[in-house]
Amino acid sequence: MSLSARMNLKQSQSLTMTPQLMQSIRLLQYTPLELSQFIDEQIQSNPLLVLANKDEDPPVQMDDQVQSLDGNLVDLNEVSLMADGDISQVKNMENVLDVNMRNVFPDDEIASKSNSELRNRDDYSVGPSGELHVSGASIDLDSFSASAPGMREAMSEQIALEFKSERERLIAVELIDYLDDAGYFDGHLSEIASRFAVELTQVEHILARVQQFDPPGIFARNLGECLSVQLRRQKKFHPAMESLIENLELLARKDFVSLCKICDVDEQKILEMVADIQSLDPKPGTSFVTQGVQTVIPEILLKKLDDGDWQVEINSQTLPHILVDQSYFSTITKGVDKTSADYKFMNECLQSANWLSRSLDQRAQTIIKVATEIVKHQQEFFDKGVQHLKPLNLKTIAEAVGMHESTISRVTSNKYIMTPRGLFELKYFFTVSIGGVDGLNNHSAESIRQRIKVLIDGEDVKNVLSDDNIVLLLKRENIEIARRTVAKYRESLNIASSVQRRREKKILMRVGT
Repeated sequence: MSLSARMNLKQSQSLTMTPQLMQSIRLLQYTPLELSQFIDEQIQSNPLLVLANKDEDPPVQMDDQVQSLDGNLVDLNEVSLMADGDISQVKNMENVLDVNMRNVFPDDEIASKSNSELRNRDDYSVGPSGELHVSGASIDLDSFSASAPGMREAMSEQIALEFKSERERLIAVELIDYLDDAGYFDGHLSEIASRFAVELTQVEHILARVQQFDPPGIFARNLGECLSVQLRRQKKFHPAMESLIENLELLARKDFVSLCKICDVDEQKILEMVADIQSLDPKPGTSFVTQGVQTVIPEILLKKLDDGDWQVEINSQTLPHILVDQSYFSTITKGVDKTSADYKFMNECLQSANWLSRSLDQRAQTIIKVATEIVKHQQEFFDKGVQHLKPLNLKTIAEAVGMHESTISRVTSNKYIMTPRGLFELKYFFTVSIGGVDGLNNHSAESIRQRIKVLIDGEDVKNVLSDDNIVLLLKRENIEIARRTVAKYRESLNIASSVQRRREKKILMRVGT
């Protein structure tokens, strides 16, 4: 067989990842905030996109002439603008239009008057505490307060009052740069002493002084020092408490027996000391965090109808309402050569705007379709609770809605649904399946985890359940699970072992009696 080069025609179909297709995929996994930011960027770059506000009324076209109360037409162009302090023209306009300009422009009227004119007005007065009364409304000037100072500003103010020496003040300000978000000092005193050419003891002395600032515990180098500073201020730092602070790892394990021996106190005293520690602030710097809390906005709302069915709908507050300004495109391109660069640019903007509008509609439909299918599979959860949560995977939903598993993963990531049982991420409803004893009925891992918590919450000091006992109890409920799996679920719920729980319950029982 001879080898030769030939040209063959072949027809095939393939999926090409165009930039628009990639952007459509990204739209699926955007959160409402990310989607809003993306829409704002598109509106700034595309003159044909308009963000519609459904709450606003459509603009009213005003004619140049209006009808006064006497039926005569008045040309608004002949009514001159109000000059500063010219009240006669304002009264004339009020009579013509039958309006009170003080109700329309209350702030502008106050701003245009001098202080002497305001004092002569009947609707203006100043209260004894400094509040301003205008037209029956009270404006408390003290309510316009400045924002809360940050950590650096608060520490700088206290340093200015505490230190008289310029060198000590500079060293103290240098210490602020090593504060983390929790308020802990995360620097090396020896390096700071070398930088300022002073003795290490002097820097340590300055650190001890700034540790007395508010909030208590600020500038501490570790958790133990943070708690010690606060206890000293409360005059509760005695030798037994010092020993307890030095053995925080035993406190974390709740090994009260060992702590009683180390601190040389009885069990009741240990519990009182632990209560004192729990009342302290382990992260004093968090009180200065001024960043707003990221609020989770549910994109899906679930409501139960009167007939018992569940209704899934998109949260309209998270849907960006954009419009394609076709009239503006027609006006701009009217009479423009279609081969020109200007026409090509506007045509690209029109195609991009139409694509974005269709993509947003498709995104909303996809989210609704996936959420509806999840609710169908987990209807017993919404009716009866978490113990009836069924095992579910991405493949099941993908086959039901006719999509790829990767698409389902993008749709359910960072998407939240508001239900009568609370706010849940869509990922929450996808749990691992654990087989039953009969091999037929499978159980959700999340429902088993909650069942373990219920069993442990119902135990008493005479009947503390070990992991093996929990395995046997679950087996009676047709749940086949290994002991190590029970231990893993118990630790994920921050529940101590049966030995530690028995010890704690005995101590609490003795204290109660």
